[in-house]
Amino acid sequence: MRTLILGLALLLATPALASNDPVELIRQTTIELFELVEDNRELYQQQPELLREELERILRPNTDMIHSARLVLGRHGRGLEREQVEAFADALSDQLMRRYATGLLEFRSREQVEVLPLAGENTERMTRVRTRIRLDSGSRAPVDYVLRKRDGQWMVFDVIIEGISYVATFRNQIGEEIRRHGFDRMLERLQAGEIEVDVEIDNGNA
Repeated sequence: MRTLILGLALLLATPALASNDPVELIRQTTIELFELVEDNRELYQQQPELLREELERILRPNTDMIHSARLVLGRHGRGLEREQVEAFADALSDQLMRRYATGLLEFRSREQVEVLPLAGENTERMTRVRTRIRLDSGSRAPVDYVLRKRDGQWMVFDVIIEGISYVATFRNQIGEEIRRHGFDRMLERLQAGEIEVDVEIDNGNA
């Protein structure tokens, strides 16, 4: 269930181009994704690669993967060419798409997701949209999206699940890989699917 929560979280982090309201952006995307799965669940179960293609179409153009990649790389990104950062962002995104396309099929209803009003201080550099995902156990897992405005469009660059940032968690895991193998070898291993990054959370669901 931990994987499914993160999968749904990342898949919901897809800005609608026409929305200037970050809360409405998340709400609209929730509806769009559930309608996509509800209308094609049997097809996607038989051919999961079709769902991955749809997620690629929806997700990639509308998230700030380069900014996320730079945050994940941290100090290890200093001195890298933009092409190297882009290759890392693509490899990280590819892995997430493969792992979570199937996970999305496990969610049965859009009613499992509640989008909350904005709270606290929010700016165009960093705005946090809070949601709650209802688990099979009946408990609710807090999932927050961190967005920034770029070129007039809200872009998601981090997801925080039960207080744990996926950017920070990936930074620790990728940083260790770079320290052990160097950037180029880490990238090769990530592209080959030899590195499994994950957010370690305890959702209280036995």
